[in-house]
Amino acid sequence: MYSGTTVFSQLMQQLPWRRFQAFVDRYQGDYKVKTFRCTEHFRVMAFAQLTYRESLRDIEACLRAMEPKLYHMGIHSSVSRNNLSNANENRDWRIYAEFAQILIRDARELYANDSTFPDLDATVYALDSTTIDLCMTMFPWAHFRRAKSAVKMHTLLNLCGNIPEFILISKGDMHDVNVLDHIMPSPGAYYVMDRAYIDFERLYSLHTLKAYFVTRAKKNFQFQRRYSHPVDRSTGVICDQSVMLTGFYPKKNYPEVLRRIKYRDPDGRLLIFMTNDFSLPALMVAELYKGRWQIELFFKWIKQHLRIKVFFGTSANAVKTQIWIAVCVYLLVAIMKKRLRIEQSLYTILQILSVSIFEKMPLLQAFQGTNYSNEKDDLCKQLSLWD
Repeated sequence: MYSGTTVFSQLMQQLPWRRFQAFVDRYQGDYKVKTFRCTEHFRVMAFAQLTYRESLRDIEACLRAMEPKLYHMGIHSSVSRNNLSNANENRDWRIYAEFAQILIRDARELYANDSTFPDLDATVYALDSTTIDLCMTMFPWAHFRRAKSAVKMHTLLNLCGNIPEFILISKGDMHDVNVLDHIMPSPGAYYVMDRAYIDFERLYSLHTLKAYFVTRAKKNFQFQRRYSHPVDRSTGVICDQSVMLTGFYPKKNYPEVLRRIKYRDPDGRLLIFMTNDFSLPALMVAELYKGRWQIELFFKWIKQHLRIKVFFGTSANAVKTQIWIAVCVYLLVAIMKKRLRIEQSLYTILQILSVSIFEKMPLLQAFQGTNYSNEKDDLCKQLSLWD
C-alpha cells in the first residue's frame, strides 16, 4: 500500500517554489504575516480551482473536513473565510502574475515542437480578448457600460501548445486595440488578429519591428491596387493583390504596400485578409487566420473548467489574484501533462484531479487507466435456474 504524499502535494512539487518566494519577497507579500503565508494562499486557491469550489464558505468547509491532511498538503495554518478573504484583498496580485511568467517560460520550452503549423518556421500568436461580466453593485470599479461592470482578459496565445504568453486584465471599457501598446513584438513572428485590432499606426509599428500580422479587412477598407499576383481559384483564393492605402490618415500612418487576399472558404463565406507578409502562399495566410479560432477555444475552455466567472472577492486585487492563479493552474496542468507524458486531455486530467486530490498514490498512477474484467470459472457447478 502506498503511504507517501497526496496527489495534491505531488502536483504542487512540480512548481518552482524558490522563484515564487522571490516574488513574495519582492512585493512584500508576507510582510507582518504570522500565519497563512502566500505559499499557503496559493495552495488553497489552487485547491479551489482544481476541485471546482464556488465560494469561500465552500472552500472552508471542504478543507476543514480534511484537516488532518492539510499539513501534508503544505497548508500549516487554519483556513478560514476571514483569512482567505483578507489574503485575496491584500496580497499583491503581481506576485502571482510574475509567477505565471515563470510557468509560461517552462511550458513554452516543453511545447516548442507542438506547432499547429509545422511547415512554417516561425512562432504564430493569436491575439484576442474575452469579457467577464460582473455585477455593477459589487464591482463598481470595473465600469463597462451604464448599468454593467466587467473585466477584459486580453490574451496573446502561442499556438504551439496553446500557451498564453501575455495576459492583461483591464476594465471592460478598454478597447481591444490598445493592448497592442503593451506587447513587445518578436521579429519574425506572426500575430493573427480580428478586425478589432486594425489601427494602421500600431500595425505599422509591428511592421517596422520586423513582425508579421494577419487580420481581416474592414468593409470600408479603401485602397488602390498596385499589382495582382497569379492565383489558383480552385483553392478558394479569388485574388492576391499588392495595395496602397488611399485614406488620408491610413496612408499617413501606414505609408508602405500591403497585401490583400480575397478568399472563399468551403462554407461559401467570402473573407478578405490583410497582411504585411508577401512571401507566404495566399492559402497559407487563410490557414493562419483559421488558426485564430484556437484562442476562442482557449477562452471557452478556461471559462468552463476554471473559476474565473464567480469570484471570491470584490476588489480589483482579488479579481486579478484569482484570474492569475487560475492561469497558473492551467499552466501547471499543461506542464505536468508534458513532463509525465500523460495522454489524456487537459479536461480529463482536471476531472481526475478533482476526485483524487486527497488520495495517497503515485501521481502518474492516477492517470493510468486499468481495464478490469471478472474472472469466469469454467468449472462452475451452479445449476441453471431455468431449463
